[in-house]
Amino acid sequence: QVQLVESGGDLVQAGGSLKLSCVVSNSRLSFSTMGWYRQAPDKQREWVASIRTSGITTYADSAKGRFTISRDNAKNAVYLQMSSLKPEDTAVYYCYARYGLQDYWGQGTQVTVSS
Repeated sequence: QVQLVESGGDLVQAGGSLKLSCVVSNSRLSFSTMGWYRQAPDKQREWVASIRTSGITTYADSAKGRFTISRDNAKNAVYLQMSSLKPEDTAVYYCYARYGLQDYWGQGTQVTVSS
């Protein structure tokens, strides 16, 4: 069974930085796309960033210039370096990995940004 495990969430002050990690286990699949979504309290889950196997990255407007997504294909891992964090970045962050039409999800990691 494919498992995605996120880590790195924490409480941080506004303006600070965090790096989230997501590692896929129990899988030899080569995922075409990996990325991150987030969900704030009482809000819908929103896409943050994604990266293809080729290394091509895309970002939501809210993440551009502040977040950097990267992946290690050999480790089946994806990372999200977040800087200049704002209170509105507070959310549970979920990583995903796409294989064909199937998306696999992690359980989420909490990021809280205090003002």
